[in-house]
Amino acid sequence: MTSQELYMYRCLQLACLGAGAVAPNPMVGAILVYDDTIIGEGFHRQYGGPHAEPNCIASVKEEHVHLIEKSTLYVSLEPCAHYGKTPPCADLIVEKRIPKVVIACRDPFVQVNGKGIEKLKAAGVQVELGMLEQAAIELNKRFFTFHTQHRPYVILKWAQTLDNKVAQEDYGRVFITGEYTNRLVHQWRGEEMAIAVGTNTALFDDPELTTRLAPGADPIRIVIDMDLRLPASLKLFNSQIPTIVFNKGKHSLPIEKISISQIRQMGVAYYQVSDDVSLVHQMMNALYQMNIQSVLVEGGPYLLQSFIDEGVWDEARVITNEQLAIGSGLPAPVLKNALLLNTELVFTDSIRTFKNSNTNS
Repeated sequence: MTSQELYMYRCLQLACLGAGAVAPNPMVGAILVYDDTIIGEGFHRQYGGPHAEPNCIASVKEEHVHLIEKSTLYVSLEPCAHYGKTPPCADLIVEKRIPKVVIACRDPFVQVNGKGIEKLKAAGVQVELGMLEQAAIELNKRFFTFHTQHRPYVILKWAQTLDNKVAQEDYGRVFITGEYTNRLVHQWRGEEMAIAVGTNTALFDDPELTTRLAPGADPIRIVIDMDLRLPASLKLFNSQIPTIVFNKGKHSLPIEKISISQIRQMGVAYYQVSDDVSLVHQMMNALYQMNIQSVLVEGGPYLLQSFIDEGVWDEARVITNEQLAIGSGLPAPVLKNALLLNTELVFTDSIRTFKNSNTNS
């Protein structure tokens, strides 16, 4: 790995520190290098707060400030060129007279996509693009999927017995996963913007769908209840965390695009869907309009299989208790076009991670 690649790798390390706190913005890291010495580094810490570039520049010690205009800025994503919640980072780079910027990849967001690079070049800044590009895209795969495919990044998750069952035949709950795996699942929840379950999972399991066993923000809860038959006494409807109910008969969300902050102020909101169009695609369109960039689909088997059959998934995490078989029961979903990426053993639970071989994410 070259010294330039090492500097960009450091940017990616820094970017990861913003995980779970910056969505729907991307995770971004930046460093300033003068004469093979890092004189400043920063990352995007919080949605609505300063981006990586101003944090990096602000970190430079007073005795090194005069070196900024002689340094190279490394950044894991194209600097923004528009006014959003913060001023354009490209303008700050030009203002600080930074002569060279090395960028991992372009920003696919329509208000940025290439415009930051153009602004830098127009000001005489030397721009190098593509350093560790694929690693940078992988880091922000949710952000890239959302802006290039106009839908959330979809992660499917379920736990199954050794004989591929997820519950009793009467939907009676089977405790499949161990304590440590349960904590890991709660960590996964905190990494996504939303979590979805079907009617029977909500009814028979009565889940909270929170991150109570791990640090991290609770995701927005989504439940499918087409005929509005779920009782209000379910934990999903406790209003502690917003819940969006996809159904056929009631609508309370505004027609225009709604912000994440507005959704988080709600208790229970209803989104009406039609029988004429695929439920999965209606969900994807609705969540895109709500600016929800990722969703963890936790069950049940019918909802999971619907996503699989329609090919609308990016990643699947399948947990198997290698020492538990129950004979008869509800069969687990069957993956299609799945490429195995990783297998991890946590006591009696094996965790297999798959990628959809038919998607670009």
